[in-house]
Amino acid sequence: MGKALDGVRILDFTHVQSGPTCTQLLAWLGADVIKVERAGEGDITRGQLRDIPGVDSLYFTMLNHNKRSITVDAKHPKGKQVLEALVKHCDVLVENFAPGALDRMGLTWEHIQSLNPRMIVASVKGFGPGPYEDCKVYENVAQCAGGSASTTGFDDGPPMVTGAQIGDSGTGLHLALGIVAALYQRKTTGRGQRVLAAMQDGVLNLCRVKLRDQQRLARTGVMEEYPQYPNTPFGDAVPRAGNASGGGQPGWILKCKGWETDPNAYIYFITQAPVWKDICEVIGRPEWLTDPCYATPKARLPHLMEIFGQIEEWTKTKDKFEAMDLLNKRDIPCGPILSMKEIAEEPSLRATGTVVEVDHPTRGKYLSVGNPIKMSESPSDVKRSPLLGEHTDEVLAELGYTQDQVAALRADKAI
Repeated sequence: MGKALDGVRILDFTHVQSGPTCTQLLAWLGADVIKVERAGEGDITRGQLRDIPGVDSLYFTMLNHNKRSITVDAKHPKGKQVLEALVKHCDVLVENFAPGALDRMGLTWEHIQSLNPRMIVASVKGFGPGPYEDCKVYENVAQCAGGSASTTGFDDGPPMVTGAQIGDSGTGLHLALGIVAALYQRKTTGRGQRVLAAMQDGVLNLCRVKLRDQQRLARTGVMEEYPQYPNTPFGDAVPRAGNASGGGQPGWILKCKGWETDPNAYIYFITQAPVWKDICEVIGRPEWLTDPCYATPKARLPHLMEIFGQIEEWTKTKDKFEAMDLLNKRDIPCGPILSMKEIAEEPSLRATGTVVEVDHPTRGKYLSVGNPIKMSESPSDVKRSPLLGEHTDEVLAELGYTQDQVAALRADKAI
């Protein structure tokens, strides 16, 4: 069996992170992704945050695996002809330009449809239709506008963004799903369509439990599983919840042995009701089982921070992995706080292809994430990112250009 998206051609007009996340996922799933870049410059991330002078940055290489790169001058008349030939050749055009940029290139939806009625045009934008739709948006702006920042952090501090790229990469993943759905629907209709994933919308989708809580708060005026309860009054908007779980199972991050010197010597601990007896036995507090202040989940809610404080006295006597082993034997939900160094060195993640080592012709070997989606009959291979314009001649030949015509385009600086 071949790859899941074998035969699908993607015209990749993306740059930086949100769009490349989408097209890289499609490439991992087997699509032929042709990345269009400006000659001499390419995707801006090739030069951003470089750790080796003159070499494509990790920022670029880790977002553009399994793709082919072609350079085209979109402003040159002959370059525009190349782009139109690519539109006719491909199934999906993906872009995350600023609003209106594709139209200014002459590739309006109407023109694209006239060239290829089956073409799917997929876009990442900062905001959907509304007062902010023409605004430029970056990762942290999306987190703030999508509800994440206002609900992240601690109650006595400012809003916080998260290290997870839920605005850029999160929206790219949403867009990839939309593209696959549009390809599936095209089998029935024979027609392409436009697919839009707005970053604000994507972040909000990932923050849906907070929208849930906003409605609960409006109705009841209090949320008992939040750390503010019962000592701090609630306002009219969902507050920052620290390390509370966001669900019906109270959880918190607790110190483990070595926390004084190791910033990641912590464990996430969930006081799940079905294993309350085991929790009390493990930490040496059997009296909690009959104490009316602790015997039921409802009774425990006003005392959660006190409970976690007592549990922490136990976790501080164990390193995070020792604590995890002891807790898992009793099915007590928990998880170690893993640093990026620990993740990079974890053998099981290498074995599953979640972390991969890639060899690059100018960078050498480096680590990257692999495809998080595992398919039994069509496993993903992670191939290195392309050098700038590495596949220009190859792609143009597939479009029917002769070697002489390619040489003429290069002489005219159209490619």
